[in-house]
Amino acid sequence: HIGLATNNVGEFLAIVHDLALLYKHESPLPVYSDSTTAINWVLKKKVKTSLERNDQTAEAWDLVERGEKWLQTHLFTNRIRKWETEHWGENPADYGRK
Repeated sequence: HIGLATNNVGEFLAIVHDLALLYKHESPLPVYSDSTTAINWVLKKKVKTSLERNDQTAEAWDLVERGEKWLQTHLFTNRIRKWETEHWGENPADYGRK
């Protein structure tokens, strides 16, 4: 659970989590996301969001900072690809919430 956050923050955290899991298992599989914003944040290793810092968002911000640190201290080789919703339909990872 990440507490109160934006969709892009959630997507960023999901990508970093996937990368960390693939890194741990030395898997070369690609990671897909339908969020261009989150993909760019991962590639830059820095989140640029307007999400306020307060008690409700503290958990999300803690996870974002941990994710940024992981990206800055690990070299991953997995490709991060854009999920082409227009061609492939909604990303199954969205659990039908879009």
